Amino acid sequence: MKSRFLMCPPDYFDVEYNINPWMTDNLGRVDSERAKSQWHNLFETLSKYAEIELLEPQLHLPDMVFTANAGLVKGNSFIPSRFQYPERQPEEAHFREWFLSNGYYLVDLASPVSFEGEGDALLQPNNDLLWMGYGFRTDPQTRELIKVLFPQCIALQLVDPRFYHLDTCFCLLPGGQIMYFPQAFSQESRQTIEAHFAIEDRIEIDAEDGLYFACNTVVVENNLILNHASPALIHRLESLGYKAILTPVDEFLKAGGGTKCLVLCL
Repeated sequence: MKSRFLMCPPDYFDVEYNINPWMTDNLGRVDSERAKSQWHNLFETLSKYAEIELLEPQLHLPDMVFTANAGLVKGNSFIPSRFQYPERQPEEAHFREWFLSNGYYLVDLASPVSFEGEGDALLQPNNDLLWMGYGFRTDPQTRELIKVLFPQCIALQLVDPRFYHLDTCFCLLPGGQIMYFPQAFSQESRQTIEAHFAIEDRIEIDAEDGLYFACNTVVVENNLILNHASPALIHRLESLGYKAILTPVDEFLKAGGGTKCLVLCL
């Protein structure tokens, strides 16, 4: 069965406020036509490997295009996000409505903690283990609340505000490898990663790739769709049997998002 993803067209995408370091110098600097072209290129590329559902964009919600933050899906259950910043909180009702109207059962977190969906919660392929990031957008207490659907959950602390979501610096690959930017994590969390992945399965990327969100990759089987990758990283990935597909989305990087931020796994 084909993978399925949720995307939202960038009709109203722009940098209209400042809630992460990427936005600071990019207020009002998005090239809308270029952003739409890049988004459609990603849509067409991903459509070759997966089915895509579309969410209707909403005026005055420029970050709604980053559907990865809508929540977290398991089977026909959906855990809706609770955005930390007021600027994004109006998105929640639209995400909830889409999932309800498409037959999903909503599982709300039992306590009012912040949780930003698949941006901070990634399921290990071929495994029931969930990796959860905290430190900037998702509350660490979410780990206990989310165990209703994901009994096995490991929390990692993010310490670099440029990598404010787990999916900006951490990518689980279907062959059992991990691609990550070590400097984004606390020392204890780096030790946790090292304890779970053998050294030959750890792809530690450098700043050149990390700052272009190479870890923010859409994974469909052995196909890796990413904004940027250095020749050395491409060679490493291809040597492991993966196909690296470069699909630039640098207009969205102005708001702190890459390819993975633009899709939610269904």
